[in-house]
Formats: sequence, C-alpha cells, structure tokens
Amino acid sequence: MPTNPYDRPSDPAKRHSAALTDGPDRAAARSMLKAIGFTDDDLAKPLVGVATTWIETMPCNFNQRELAQRVKAGIRAAGGTPMEFNTVSISDGVTMGTEGMKASLISRELITDSIELVVRGHLMDGLVCIVGCDKTIPAGAMALCRLDVPGLVLYNGTIAPGTFRGRDITIQDVFEAVGAYAAGKIDAAELHEVESSACPGAGACGGQYTANTMSMALDFLGISPAGLNGIPALNRGKGDAAEECGRLAMKLVREDIRPSHIITREAIENAAASVAAAGGSTNGVLHLLAIAHELQIPFSIDEFDQIAARTPIVASLKPGGQFVATDLFDAGGVALVARELRKRELVHACARNVDGRTMGEIVDQAVETPGQPVVVPIESPLKPTGGLAILRGNLSPDGCVVKLAGHERTSHSGPARVFDCEEDCFAAVKAGAIKPGDVVVIRYEGPAGGPGMREMLHVTAAIVGEGLGEEVALLTDGRFSGATHGLMAGHVTPEAAHGGPIAAVQDGDTIEFDVEARELRVLLSEDEIAARLRDWTPPKPRYEHGVFAKYAALVSSASEGAVTRP
Repeated sequence: MPTNPYDRPSDPAKRHSAALTDGPDRAAARSMLKAIGFTDDDLAKPLVGVATTWIETMPCNFNQRELAQRVKAGIRAAGGTPMEFNTVSISDGVTMGTEGMKASLISRELITDSIELVVRGHLMDGLVCIVGCDKTIPAGAMALCRLDVPGLVLYNGTIAPGTFRGRDITIQDVFEAVGAYAAGKIDAAELHEVESSACPGAGACGGQYTANTMSMALDFLGISPAGLNGIPALNRGKGDAAEECGRLAMKLVREDIRPSHIITREAIENAAASVAAAGGSTNGVLHLLAIAHELQIPFSIDEFDQIAARTPIVASLKPGGQFVATDLFDAGGVALVARELRKRELVHACARNVDGRTMGEIVDQAVETPGQPVVVPIESPLKPTGGLAILRGNLSPDGCVVKLAGHERTSHSGPARVFDCEEDCFAAVKAGAIKPGDVVVIRYEGPAGGPGMREMLHVTAAIVGEGLGEEVALLTDGRFSGATHGLMAGHVTPEAAHGGPIAAVQDGDTIEFDVEARELRVLLSEDEIAARLRDWTPPKPRYEHGVFAKYAALVSSASEGAVTRP
C-alpha cells in the first residue's frame, strides 16, 4: 500500500502556517504554491516572510533585491522556507518641495498595513523586513510589533559620501546649493557639479538624517541585530550580514522570540537616547512614538524631552557635526555611542537584542578604531545635552519639537512671516523677501492639514543657502528633514487645520523661542488668540477622496506619533 503523503506531522515551529499548508484539506493551497516552485519539503517547513521596499525611484532602497536573496539563503540554510514580497516606498529627497512629499509620511502607514496584510493573509511564522528610505524603517518595526511574530529588521545601509572638489558632500549640500544659486553665490555650472557628485551609488542618505537616525534607533531598540545595520550599502560585508539575518530569523521562529519580548519600555528609552546622543533627526520622535503605540507602551513627547535633556551629544555626525554614517562604521559603529552612554547609565544595559546579547554585552564587545574622531568621550561631549527639545507654550500647547544640533541659539524673537503652504514660503525665500530676525511660519502642513506633514528641507536649506541660517527662525505644523539645521520648531500641535493657535498667527505678530524655558509663544493675550480663532474658518480638505483623504480622516496628532486609527 502506498505511503499516505498527508501523514507527515506538522513542524511545531509552524505556529501559523500549518493552518495554511498542512493536511489533505489544504491540497488546493499547496497546489497553487507548487505552481511557483515550492515543494512538499518546502511547505512542511516554517514560512518566513521577506518584506522588501525595493523601488526604482531612489538610491536608498536600490540594493534590496540582492540582499533579499541572501536573507532567503540564510532562512533556507537554517531550515525555513522564505517567501519574498514587496511593498512601496516614497523618496523624501526626490519628492522634497513638491506635492509628492505629502505621500512620504502617509507611506509609513501604508507600508505597515501592507506588510501586516501579507503576513496575516498568508499565515507566516516569521518575518524579516529589509528597509532603507526614511519611512520604511519605522514601518518595518511597526509591522513587526503589530503582528508580534518572530523576526527582525535589516537596514540595507547608508550611501557613501560624494566628492566635490576634494571634500565629502551629501544630499544636504545639494539642497543648500540650490539656495546659494538663488542668492547668486554660485553659478549654474557649480550647482550642476554639486548635483552630479553628491550621490555616488546605492544606499540611504549619508548624514545622521532620518534614515541613519532610525537605523541607529533600531539597533538600540534591539529589533535589528547589533552592528549589521551600520554596514554601508555597498560594503562587501552587507550580503553576509543579510544571510546572517536569515539564519537568525529562523532561530527566533524556533524559539518563539517575538518583538514584544525585545521592544520594552527600556528599549524605547535606549532608542530615544540614541537619537539625542547622535544629534539625530526630529523625525525620530514621531517614529518612536508610533513604534511604542503599536505595542501599547506608554511613552510621551515629554519623556523624550527628559531623555534628551540628560543625554550629551557624543557623535559628530552631519548635519550638526562633521562626519557621515560610513565614518561611524569605520570608527567602530554605533556600539561606541552606546558605550559612552553606559558610562553614565544613560542606557539600560540589560535590554535584549534579537541576536541574543544584552546591550551591556554588545558594548563590552565593541571594537574602536584607534584615533577615530567620530565618537567622543562622554566626559568631554560635543554638547552637554541632546540634539532636540520639546517646547510648549501658547503657540504649541500640545508640544512641538525643536532641533538643537548644528547651531548654538537657544532663543529668538522676531516678527512672524506667515505662509499657508510650503510653496509660498519657498517663493518668498527665493525672492529674497525673508529678512534677518524674521520668524517664518508655515502652517496647514500638519498630518491632517497637509495632509501628510511634509518635510521642509526645500525651504530650510534654501534659507541656509541664502546665508540666513543663523538669523532666522522657523516653525511649522509640518516636519523637518533630518538634514535640517538651524533654530527650527516642527510638529507644532494642535495643527492649524484643527484650529490650533498657529492658525491665529498674523504677519507681524512677535514670536519668541525660549528653549531654556521650553516655550514657544506668540506675544498675544489668550483673549486675543481666542477671538481670532472664533473668526477662523476651517479650510476645505485639499483631497476629497483617495488615500490622502483617508489618511487625513484617520490620522492622530503629531504629538501622538501621527498614527492612523479607527
């Protein structure tokens, strides 16, 4: 009598996928999967998703197809069956300054949702998310947290710096060169030369902008294997790291080690400390709030402020410092930052990493390149407090984020120059209409009002390029790029579209930044603000249907991470 092909017992690690693939009742599903090459042996093993965000619109994610093959090889070698799938990505750098930039933050939610749909829909037992450009990194972590299946996130790596006339440059230099060209400081030939030199190949933007800020944060969160995110995109070791991630993912599946076991309150605090210590992007606040939300870990923007206030800057990384992510890798990696913070117990050394080690063990095994200048001793920090602060006050009663790295100012007072969209402000900058002392206000660019909370690098870089970076302040209910530097307050809440006080500001009103007092205020009485808001009419939604309209209807305040929820 022939052997019954359905007598094979289920692998206990197939905690989800057995319901999809095992037994005679699932013959139709197996038949369809066999059509694309899966065998009975493949389908008897745990199914591990390999989610990529590859797209041909930017260098940031461009090496993910190759890395996915290596991750899959690692999964197979460790006894699992990988299933690759992809989702979208929006380039912040390419879309900056256009209507398309509104899609960027919205994409974070769509990427998270789409990964969730595939993993839930196909009952996968584990997941590796390969991420690159800014919003894909938190989205990968958010999806893992929401699903709470064993897995990890691998950053596909930073781009190398470009070279322009003997010095290293990044995409930040291109944006600032646009402002310099508009001011007549450089000619078209030099702008074109800068443009053609800044981005030499695959990888995400090279400074401590949002991508590298979040890459480091995931290291400190423990959801990325320690040290592997920091390997540059085109470094020969990146493929080996990807294969190691595949093997590790299978170990996590076998042992049922899930994100909720790794990303704890202590891990969130560690990640926040890394953002502060490296002078990282203000977007780190938004994204860590969102990741905490997925696991229902209480964490507020005020706690971010407390962590930043006690955490010195110990890494000299652009835009506030001198170096880029490839320099940090050459110096010894992000473990050097953790090492300095542990000296003063500014990180929780007991926090776990998906690779099985604790933060303390990772620090103990750090290898520093002798004489490296990137990470300094915490006893002589670059700045005594972290690279951002949370301000409140009558202009932002629910809080806003101000960037402190890359400039020395902690106060500014001046007349408001009010713009109801980014394009109008950029036109004014380009026309030379912004003057020293002004406070530029860009509103109706918040999560719901934009919608999508655009980054303002197009404007802020133009202001720096014009030579006004140390003489002008800016505030917005939108966001800033990690490449932004200067006295800038973003994420002003409540946003203008929801009737926040920023909607009441008029040209000429005096606005004061007072970082020491943690205040952002307009010199108006509460009665005057209330009277103006009584006369205020909510603007008509910019989109009546489609994904932008859905997002605007569902998105929460930036002070809560700008997450979408029913």
